[in-house]
Amino acid sequence: MRWLVVGGAGMLGQDVVALLREQGQDVEVSTRRDLDVTDAAACMTAVAGFDVVVNCAAWTAVDDAEAQEGEAFGANAVGPANLARAASAAGARLVHVSTDYVFDGEATTPYAADAPIAPRSAYGRTKAAGEWAVRAHDTHGRHVVLRVAWLYGAGGNSFPKTIVRLARERGSVNVVTDQVGQPTWTRDVADVVWRVVSADVPGGTFHATSGGVASWFDFAQEAVAAAGLDRSVVGTTTSDAFVRPAPRPSYSVLGHDELVAVGVAPIGDWRERWAAACASEGFAAAVLG
Repeated sequence: MRWLVVGGAGMLGQDVVALLREQGQDVEVSTRRDLDVTDAAACMTAVAGFDVVVNCAAWTAVDDAEAQEGEAFGANAVGPANLARAASAAGARLVHVSTDYVFDGEATTPYAADAPIAPRSAYGRTKAAGEWAVRAHDTHGRHVVLRVAWLYGAGGNSFPKTIVRLARERGSVNVVTDQVGQPTWTRDVADVVWRVVSADVPGGTFHATSGGVASWFDFAQEAVAAAGLDRSVVGTTTSDAFVRPAPRPSYSVLGHDELVAVGVAPIGDWRERWAAACASEGFAAAVLG
């Protein structure tokens, strides 16, 4: 198969490209410099000749989106619409990466893939619009929306990298206990992309997050411990102490029943996968310093 990875220079995109090449796939990388996803004609030209398009491109500056929702909408909604339309025209499958922010974050049990969405931020609204656009332009019923959350990886900035740096610089750091989710390694998301396409699952929406549940405090403690610091350097606080322009979901736990139903095994427990990430080549140097 011929693959086009849009946003291939980002943290997730780098791992998608690397894993696909390990699988012997023919992969081309597109970056922001190569392709303006808001240009419909450019997307038509770029997608022609490919079997699978993976869209990792997005506006991910959650707080900035509150003041620049129009620009975020271009990247997160117009871009996916153009790619979905182009993929359908080319007879290709689109795998589009979305987010837990499409939900309201007020649940107490894992969100199913078909649970009602209710985004509370500009970022969430633009990503929800992108999901709608992908489905609306799926003329062959083959496009896939993969929701992810709490991503970390070797190829970019992420929560554990930031926490370890701050803990070293300051000697201690306070982290919220009242936001919970599923820390997810980008390498594992890349593996789900590969397995979903390899299994030729029907088009639909699925969740590609780790199993289990953690607070940001829990994850911070694991990060500093992996970096050789004492867990006591991480103190506790609440979201009230860290008010930001965009509201953060307090509950970002996603369910995986839809993946299981199509025969694709979900990602393992987040602690197990964090240990695997830390043991992988290059990860510790890139993330833990």
